[in-house]
Amino acid sequence: MEIKKEGIKLRDAIGIFYIENGESISINNWENQEGSHIIYEVIRVIEGKPLFYEAHYDRMVNSCRLSNTEFKINKDSLKKNIELLIKVNKFREGNLKITFKGKEEVLRIFFIKHSYPTADMYDLGVKTILYHGERTNPNAKIINNDFRKDVQEKIKEANAFEAILVNRDNNITEGSKSNIFLIKNDVLFTSRVELVLPGVTRTEIIKVARKNNIKVVEKNINRETLEEYDASFISGTSPNILPISDVNDIKYNINNKLLRQLMSLYKDTINGQIEYNS
Repeated sequence: MEIKKEGIKLRDAIGIFYIENGESISINNWENQEGSHIIYEVIRVIEGKPLFYEAHYDRMVNSCRLSNTEFKINKDSLKKNIELLIKVNKFREGNLKITFKGKEEVLRIFFIKHSYPTADMYDLGVKTILYHGERTNPNAKIINNDFRKDVQEKIKEANAFEAILVNRDNNITEGSKSNIFLIKNDVLFTSRVELVLPGVTRTEIIKVARKNNIKVVEKNINRETLEEYDASFISGTSPNILPISDVNDIKYNINNKLLRQLMSLYKDTINGQIEYNS
């Protein structure tokens, strides 16, 4: 996404270097990519380690497959490029982005600006809104600047943190940049995977829930039933598990026992990943 400020084009990338097709290049040579058909992944880096790398790689390959694009970079080569990016930029924390422009076969890896929720947001929850719209290919992670711009404008107008998408069947699907979970009677609910981007964090939360004997139900969730649920939360690379306090005028229990249990369990999962990669 190209941003202009007082006539100056701002870089999508931050840092000193970025990687393009395996080569480390000075950020001074950066030019924002044009075009809408760019497949991408965002990976969180903690203590210099990329979290859930294998899952992100597999999803990148799947996004390419769904877009009839061949991803020729193998898992080990891509990881070495990521490790090189972290090393040359000397970043220990942050988000890195992988983009693949299939037609030109241009693979880029670079650090991007990130915004993590504050401690108050985790304590008090965040406001969300409903937005009628859906992705044309929800299982594939493809940049769509027009869709993103419109949603962000609605979020800003409402002074909200996120927008929850509602499809043509009046079912909620996912957030504009996250996945959505709901809780009712100690059962965890989320939309069917066919309707959403299968987020890496989403997948890990489902795994940790089932491992701890928490029932998980994937189903169509009609927007008219949202008031029936006890609690809700956002999941994603940057927020991890973030409680939702409001969806439009519907209020949820931010101190729900199962919600707080999942937050603790997921934090343990992240710590396990860091140890695994050390």
